[in-house]
Amino acid sequence: MSEQPPVPVFFLSDSTGISAETMGNALLLQFPDLHFERRLFPFIVTVEEARKVVAILDAAAAGPVTPLVFSTTAVTEVRQELHKSVCPLIDFFDLHLERVEGILGHKGVRLAARLHGMGDVRRYNARMAAVEYAIEHDDGQSLRALDKADVILIGPSRCGKTPTTMYLALQHGVFVANYPLVEEDFDDAELPRPVRALRERCFGLTTTPARLSQVRQERRPGSSYASLERCTYELRRAEALYRGHRIPTLDSSAKSVEEMSTVILQTFKQRS
Repeated sequence: MSEQPPVPVFFLSDSTGISAETMGNALLLQFPDLHFERRLFPFIVTVEEARKVVAILDAAAAGPVTPLVFSTTAVTEVRQELHKSVCPLIDFFDLHLERVEGILGHKGVRLAARLHGMGDVRRYNARMAAVEYAIEHDDGQSLRALDKADVILIGPSRCGKTPTTMYLALQHGVFVANYPLVEEDFDDAELPRPVRALRERCFGLTTTPARLSQVRQERRPGSSYASLERCTYELRRAEALYRGHRIPTLDSSAKSVEEMSTVILQTFKQRS
């Protein structure tokens, strides 16, 4: 039996396309047995640009599998042009904006680039400040103003601290520092001195020994640092440290950065 060809999926946006991809992919995750071939068309802001995209969509529609199109374009004329495609188009604005307008009793402005533009300058600046803080405090590089961190991620090297830190900063504007547990930390029942007085802000990351060894082998093949024995020891000691100081913990081996960030935010929200 021949393998089913991939379903062409197109994400259309008048901005970066992050929202179209996020919402579209959330739906596609419900079809794990299908293979999708994704393509993004960002910054569609004129009718002429929309016509060019429609030509590409219609060409794809002539193929063996009907394409699927997700759109978050806001400008009415651009949206109308995109709807001329023969492809099925899931228009998130068409599906939701009119209902929101009805509930609020106000008409939306329907301008391009509102989702990721500079509409909320204060929030944008807060996120950029959080990113700068995260870069400075990545992997324990700086201890300056560590007390300004909303969250301090701790864990053995290569447990997923950096990507989680950056996601929390960029997407949520959270000030996050991450601090690696190193060899001398595993011989002590106390938290490392720089974070000892900030225990309430600490969140521990762990993973499986096999996964940690695999990731470290990519960085330092054949080293004792990457050995399964070493990884098992570090994780065991780190988890004992977390338990001893009642630090919330998350296993990063089977969770996406988005899932981990949500759990971390909810944990600290419940504490406050």
